[in-house]
Amino acid sequence: MTIHSEYDVAIVGFGPSGAVAAALLGQAGLRTLVIDRTDEVYPKPRAIALDHEIMRVFQNLGLADAIAPFCEPFTPSEYYGVDGQLIKRLATVEPPYPLGHTPSMVFTQPPVEAALRRHVRALPTVDVKLGLRFTGLEQDDDTVTLFLEDGDGARSKVRARYAIGCDGASSAVREALGIALEDLQFDEPWLVVDVQVNERGLAKLPATSVQFCEPARPCTYVIGPGNHRRWEISLLPGEDPAHMATEEGAWSVLQRWIGRDDATLWRQASYRFHALVAKEWRRGRAFIAGDAAHQQPPFLGQGMCQGVRDVANLAWKLRAVLGGEAGAEAGEALLDTYAAERREHVRQLTTRIKEIGGVICERDVAKARARDAALLDAAGGQVRTQARQDIIPPLSTGLLDGENANAGTGKLFPQPRVQGPAGAALLDDIAGTGWRVVTDLPIDQLPAGLLPAAAGLGMLVSLPAGEESFTSGPHRMQTGELDGVVAGWLARHGVRAAVVRPDHYVYGVAGDGASLFALVAALTYKLK
Repeated sequence: MTIHSEYDVAIVGFGPSGAVAAALLGQAGLRTLVIDRTDEVYPKPRAIALDHEIMRVFQNLGLADAIAPFCEPFTPSEYYGVDGQLIKRLATVEPPYPLGHTPSMVFTQPPVEAALRRHVRALPTVDVKLGLRFTGLEQDDDTVTLFLEDGDGARSKVRARYAIGCDGASSAVREALGIALEDLQFDEPWLVVDVQVNERGLAKLPATSVQFCEPARPCTYVIGPGNHRRWEISLLPGEDPAHMATEEGAWSVLQRWIGRDDATLWRQASYRFHALVAKEWRRGRAFIAGDAAHQQPPFLGQGMCQGVRDVANLAWKLRAVLGGEAGAEAGEALLDTYAAERREHVRQLTTRIKEIGGVICERDVAKARARDAALLDAAGGQVRTQARQDIIPPLSTGLLDGENANAGTGKLFPQPRVQGPAGAALLDDIAGTGWRVVTDLPIDQLPAGLLPAAAGLGMLVSLPAGEESFTSGPHRMQTGELDGVVAGWLARHGVRAAVVRPDHYVYGVAGDGASLFALVAALTYKLK
């Protein structure tokens, strides 16, 4: 098997995280290798949920239209307590959607993963080599060497300037790097059953997704795309996980809702749901991402989303370093922010997911009844719908402006529909995905020095109120947004502008043109 000896980045693992990493790096023209032990996409569903942040990444890759047919809006999730009463409700926000896509979606993983792989294979600077097992690595000051073995036992090695381990929960890369996992104290045995339900069965099932917060057996019901339905069912003391993962075991618990004449089993598997976060995410020139770096309970459907966030964060930083946009010293500091940002974000979100799990998994009847009463009391006796996306935290550390405290810093910046050169368009499609300086101030009201400073950083985007035309020049554009998404965001945070990173997180904000100029100048200096 012939493998080029030198790459910019070598990726171990061709699941969703590894494929997105390869796509982002290949899109930037970086010489990339991605390997995996398996030759084919796993044919059954594992992840079932994604959100608008992830769909925005797919959009930026030119894949939104290829992936959309396998996605549907996530139905509301209703939580029912001990006595069958509604105690909590999660749903999505109403349009206009802040990132330009449905905020919460369910999807069918195999065809989405296949679309990702086809896209990666078509990139001219990416090599895909399957049927290869990673066996170890060595590093020096300039490169990392990966040792590989094929199915016949033939060994090879490859050198790259950086490596990323996206090789799953039992990551061989993580083990080779000697990185330990921190246990966030969640360990529960569950059965996950995916079912394709016929019309007769669908008529028996709830119209929304449901969390049955019942002490006797907590369980989750998720409405997937089409006739796909998923149950996540807690296992009781004494139940054999291996037996429960058989057809007989699965039907023994599904019979509460449907019978064998109502559906076909698609997949059933027993798991221990964990809350684990890697203590380190980088060792020298090697990084870990996705399930290799963290595992969380599935109660908010964030497992795959977290992995894509990881590689979206890391990819633009590797691009900046390998492309020479960041100087040597600044580049090392920039790469270090990957671990700082993602580890803390994952810890915070996993803690929130654990809290949701605590609501669902209470086994003591008296405590569960007290839980129900407390949730209803906190809601004033009437359950209010909470937006799922409100649970996801902003970035709180890393490459963020620390000089001017504002609640907008570290948040995802919205993606509005705007007037484009050929009609309505999503902002990223015409402004690109590099650094962006976005303001509601007209360009002719900005300090003269800001224009070259913004051009040196990336793209200046002006969205003045009432603007109806589209004009553009080198590294700048002025147009009007169609739904007031950015105007509302700026107003809520009391600012006139935001500096937005390539991964769409807000580096910092400014209240006027002069402070925006100072913010851009300080950032430019920091990156050099």
